[in-house]
Amino acid sequence: MAVAERRGATAATLHEGCMTEADFRAIAGLLRDEAGIVLNANKRELVFGRLNRRLRVLGLRDFGAYCAYLKGPEGAVERIEMVNALTTNLTSFFREPHHFSYLADPVLSGLVQNAAAGAPARVRIWSAACSSGEEPYSIAMVLNKALQGKGQWDARVLATDIDSNMVATARQGTYPAARATGIPAEYARVRVRDVDDTVRMPDDLRALVTFNQLNLLDPWPMSGLFDVIFCRNVVIYFDKDTQRALFDRMADIMVPGGTLFIGHSETLFRVSERFESRGQTIYRKRL
Repeated sequence: MAVAERRGATAATLHEGCMTEADFRAIAGLLRDEAGIVLNANKRELVFGRLNRRLRVLGLRDFGAYCAYLKGPEGAVERIEMVNALTTNLTSFFREPHHFSYLADPVLSGLVQNAAAGAPARVRIWSAACSSGEEPYSIAMVLNKALQGKGQWDARVLATDIDSNMVATARQGTYPAARATGIPAEYARVRVRDVDDTVRMPDDLRALVTFNQLNLLDPWPMSGLFDVIFCRNVVIYFDKDTQRALFDRMADIMVPGGTLFIGHSETLFRVSERFESRGQTIYRKRL
C-alpha cells in the first residue's frame, strides 16, 4: 500500500498504546541489524518519542504499520531515517579536554620530532563518530597549531558518522556562538557573525577535514593507516562481540603505536588485547 493511501493520521490519533512490545522488539532488531546498536527494554519510551514524528511524516496510524513499512520495498530509505532519529548526537568542542592535551603532546609532538629525524611528514586522524562536527574541528585546531611553522605536512582528518543529517550539519562548519564557549582561548580563531550570532570554522581548519557518512558495521573504504582514531561514546551502544570486532578492525588500520581515544564510560578491558592503556580512556596500539 502506498504512503499516500495511508495519509490522514494525526498527532491526536497517536498514543503510547500504538507501540506494542512486538513493535518495539521489531524496531530494536532492525536497529541492531542496521547499526549494531542494542536497545534495552527501558528505551521503549525514547523510541516512541523519537519515531512518532516519522509516523506523522509518513501518514502512518501506528507502529505496527511503521514496522511493516520498514520491512517493505519502500523501507530502505526510511531505515536510514530511523537510524538518524535513534542515534544519540551529544557532543561539544573539546569534550574530554585531556584527550586533546594528549593529542597535542605526546602524540603530535612525537610525530613532529620523528619527521625532523627523517620520518615522513604525514599524519592521518579519524573521528569515527563525528556527530555535528565539534570533535573533528577540535582535532583540526590542535593539529593546525601543532604543525604551524613545522614545514610542509600531509595532514588529514577523516570525520564520519552514521547519521547523514549530522554529517551535512558538520560539513557546513557553522554553529551558534554559545556552542563555541568551550573552545580554549589558544584555539579560538573562529569567526563570529554578528548578524545571526553564529561562529564559522576558518577555511584552513575546514580544509583539513573530510566528512563522509559511514556505518561502522559496513565495509570501510579507507586506504592507508591512521596514526590516531577517536571512537568516543559509540561502543557503549554495542554488545561485546560487536565491540571486539570493531576494535580489531580499527587495530588493523592503525600504525604500530597508534593512539586510540574512547569515551569516558567505555573500556577495552576484556574487549581487545591489541591495545595497551596509556591513561584515562587513552590506548596505544601494541607494537
